[in-house]
Amino acid sequence: MKHINVIFGFFLLIFLFSGCNTKPVVGLLMDTIERERWAKDRDLFVEKVNELGGSVIVKIADSDPSVQFQQALDLINEGIDVLVIIPVDKTVAAGIVKTAKKTRIPVLAYDRLIWDCDLDFYISTDNIQIGEKQAEFLTKSKPEGNYALIGGPTTDNNSVQLYLGWMNVLQPLIDKGDINIISNTFVDKWQPEEGYKVVKGLLDKGETIDAIIAGNDALASGAIQALHEREMDGQVLIAGQDADINAIRNIVFGNQTITVYKPLESLAFNAAIAAVKMAKGKDPTDNMSFTVNNGHRLVPAILLEGQIVNKQNVRMTVISEGFVAEQEVFE
Repeated sequence: MKHINVIFGFFLLIFLFSGCNTKPVVGLLMDTIERERWAKDRDLFVEKVNELGGSVIVKIADSDPSVQFQQALDLINEGIDVLVIIPVDKTVAAGIVKTAKKTRIPVLAYDRLIWDCDLDFYISTDNIQIGEKQAEFLTKSKPEGNYALIGGPTTDNNSVQLYLGWMNVLQPLIDKGDINIISNTFVDKWQPEEGYKVVKGLLDKGETIDAIIAGNDALASGAIQALHEREMDGQVLIAGQDADINAIRNIVFGNQTITVYKPLESLAFNAAIAAVKMAKGKDPTDNMSFTVNNGHRLVPAILLEGQIVNKQNVRMTVISEGFVAEQEVFE
């Protein structure tokens, strides 16, 4: 009997020991990795979670909200401890949050806010501030003239936030009659062809364009292509964001005015730290007081600041920080 008790005690210790060392499993739902910045986000996030003793299961929806919803169900059934979402659609993703909460899985929204749900945590850049920075830079160089605004999909909350930032700066100049908005468009996808269609349409109508503010560098690159076909390279001020390598090259060559560099390492690392805490049942907020309203509740949040990159500071920003390699830009 004593022998049986010893064996039982041995296996109990093994069970308890293994349970204490179980890796927290993080599910990461991504919209896409077609744009280079998202591949960087993924790699940085996975690296930090691994460093913190966790593991990550990554699912990529290829910009299909229904696929992302099914991927969420798959991860929930696999028994993840926390769900991190870069939502394809802010409304569909709310259904994912509600489903996860039924199984007591906490949810963190990464980069894009998820609307109208009991979201646990949100980490992003301050997108209103980024929009303001884009508009402020261009209006200092071109305080009068015709402006075209190319926003991203309205299914992405960031598109609306950027637009609010643009208008915070532009509206007073519009009211004075200094700036004329010749196009104010929200496109269906964050893709170059969408920016191309908008600008080509304006040029085909004979519109004079002095400046273009685009929601990201992909849209800006499409606008640049449309201008290039009319041999108007470098004649129109253009703002984008994300600091894509192609955008950095366009800035160096004089075809794009600015981009906005998001601190992806800080974004991914802070998200990873919060996710691992949540997976362990801990509060990720550390008594934070900052919150963002998602239409349902005040969500605890971290909002980081973006940085303007132009021809004058490209070496001091994205190159010096190792975000892009000098040889990639000046090859």
